[in-house]
Amino acid sequence: MSDQNIKNLVILGGGTAGWMTASLMVKVLGKSLNITLVESDKIGTVGVGEATIPPIINFNQALGINERDFLKATRGTIKLGIQFENWLRQGDSYMHAFGSIGKNFPFCDFHHFWRRSRASGDESSLWDYSLNYQAAIHNKFAHLAQIKGTNLPGISYAYHFDAGLYAQYLRNYSESKGVGRIEGTVKSVQVRPQDGFVESLLLEDGQSVSGDLFVDCTGLAALLIEKTLGVGFEGWSQWLPCDRAMAVPSAGSKPIVPYTRSIAHAAGWQWRIPLQHRTGNGIVYSSRHWSDDEAREVLMKNLDGEALAEPRVIPFRTGRREKQWDRNVVSIGLSSGFLEPLESTSIHLIQSAATRLIKSFPHQGIKPEEVSEFNRQSQVEIERIRDFIILHYKLNERRDSEFWRECESMSIPQTLEHKIELFRRTGKVFRDYDDLFTEVAWQQVMIGQGIFPQDHHTIADNLSEEQLRDLMGSLRTLIDGTVKSLPDHEKFLASLN
Repeated sequence: MSDQNIKNLVILGGGTAGWMTASLMVKVLGKSLNITLVESDKIGTVGVGEATIPPIINFNQALGINERDFLKATRGTIKLGIQFENWLRQGDSYMHAFGSIGKNFPFCDFHHFWRRSRASGDESSLWDYSLNYQAAIHNKFAHLAQIKGTNLPGISYAYHFDAGLYAQYLRNYSESKGVGRIEGTVKSVQVRPQDGFVESLLLEDGQSVSGDLFVDCTGLAALLIEKTLGVGFEGWSQWLPCDRAMAVPSAGSKPIVPYTRSIAHAAGWQWRIPLQHRTGNGIVYSSRHWSDDEAREVLMKNLDGEALAEPRVIPFRTGRREKQWDRNVVSIGLSSGFLEPLESTSIHLIQSAATRLIKSFPHQGIKPEEVSEFNRQSQVEIERIRDFIILHYKLNERRDSEFWRECESMSIPQTLEHKIELFRRTGKVFRDYDDLFTEVAWQQVMIGQGIFPQDHHTIADNLSEEQLRDLMGSLRTLIDGTVKSLPDHEKFLASLN
């Protein structure tokens, strides 16, 4: 490894990955680091990542971004969760709603009390106790840290936004703080013969861009991490069978709902993401089960507004780079791996990788121990997310197509098998310290996908039948009253202007 001080950081590739990385780097390390981003207007970005999860708020706040300005600039809307339609069976739906459900109890999650109540004849849904869900389906939103007059948490949210506008917003931010941008296309990459470290990028116009550390944000092309350094790829198609996506924007429709929709079809699923000025749509599918023409037909007939462009096909491989950091190249974004956008994790993985790089940033040279730990954390993170996405496919009761029958019968990672069976038998789910998704997230998807636990925690028996009825009834009343007092989502959006 190199003992050279890291003074010059070169980010290859713009788009969401490049400019998110540049903006965080310059905010935190800009006083001690020269940062250059190389991108070409001739090379398009995938740019389908228009839905996010709540940690994006922390990212924007770390940069000092004003939420009102950001939402106006990116034509953004609020996201309270993801509605899954037809995933368990045709006609069924449930939501992975952000935030908490019910009331938190020491040592025992709320769904155990709900499960005991259901066993006693209560017909309420788990989502009757989710403030986020009730606000979402009633198209309501306001900033609410706590439910008034209680210590119960309020609304947790994320955003939908135009990914191209977000990248432009962060580009303006980064350049204003000193990031240098070079327009150009890479002709060749110069590496040190003794150790394979990247020395410089030679551009088509003859410019040479040298650096001490390089960040590969070239997307699926993986120009540095794969094509130059030859780092391999671990595929996960045995668990995640979809290998193509097709994206198309459509005219906006009313109401602008504060949630993402994920609609399962015979050989994949469709996303619908409402923005202020249009709707983002796409379909993720398996090429073994559908041709591009078949996928296009399903996508286009299920738009809720006029198509604003021709659909574009995006082939992909699900899996991860065997090493996200190799020598002096760190891959961030699609160059480091791909997980389909089912749980809106693509932008989050960019955020977490950039954050991890700052925490592990080399000082007096690149140390192998630092690189190894970075790669270990990256692997654990993406494998935990992988399991959560596989969960949606595995737990289905659809028998209407070969695709869904294969998903239901496939073998799954032992880590996921253990989680499912533990929840099925006991109702318990434990979050690993480095798991992105909370216990409440796992509970919602497993219950939404058809698992009603066979047992509940013994603490749930501490309440008498009357106390349990009072608890459940008072929580429903409190949530219903809170939702009624919230303004409409579109009224909130109108207030931005």
